[in-house]
Amino acid sequence: MSKKRISNEVFQQLLIPSTATLTSALKQLGLSRSFIHGVAPLRPNMKMAGPAFTLRYIPAREDLNAGEVDNMKDVQRIAIEEIGVGEVFVIDARGDTRAGTMGDILATRLFKRGAAGVVTDGAFRDSPAIAEIGIPAFAAAMNAHSNKTVHHPSEIQVPIACGEVAVLPGDIIVGDAEGVVAIPIRLAEEAAQIAVEMEMREKFILKKIQSGASIVGSYPPDESTLAEYKVWKNNNKEG
Repeated sequence: MSKKRISNEVFQQLLIPSTATLTSALKQLGLSRSFIHGVAPLRPNMKMAGPAFTLRYIPAREDLNAGEVDNMKDVQRIAIEEIGVGEVFVIDARGDTRAGTMGDILATRLFKRGAAGVVTDGAFRDSPAIAEIGIPAFAAAMNAHSNKTVHHPSEIQVPIACGEVAVLPGDIIVGDAEGVVAIPIRLAEEAAQIAVEMEMREKFILKKIQSGASIVGSYPPDESTLAEYKVWKNNNKEG
């Protein structure tokens, strides 16, 4: 688990650019596999940014899932009572959507504990109710079956795979209407700076294209366009 911490200012910066822009910034920094494949927000206006708190599921087996749920022993229940304020609960469900990874009661507890969001490459059950709780929630599907029909919670705060992306505890997870990006914490501050600048520059370029400009010389920008951009940026510091 990473001991590094990033400031609230960086988290706020990470919420400005789109996940698409963040993936471009990360590519500049040498990371091309950062977008968690196949997950989407339960509602389109959901945004989140926070350190990953990880849970790894393995396939269910009758002897592993026998008996009543014990909140003091069940790894997922333990995780939900340990997650910190501002952290994002990231569940490795092996991409298996045949059962939900959690329902609305556990999601509500995460919300009440101050979690910044929850993401799984599996499914949620009670998805319509989870969408209304107020916690940003991202999943690959919806499925009414309970988790232990298919999954067994195995470990928390270990490296996992989520949507074909490696996620380590403490990695910075950013989500928006398009999906979720996992950022190694060592790159988070630099990625935020690059992405915010890139987002502003592309906003300017889009305005030029909307006004009828050709992509030639505009996208990518040539020296003339970059000079125009500098003037526009100085005049739109709040934008």
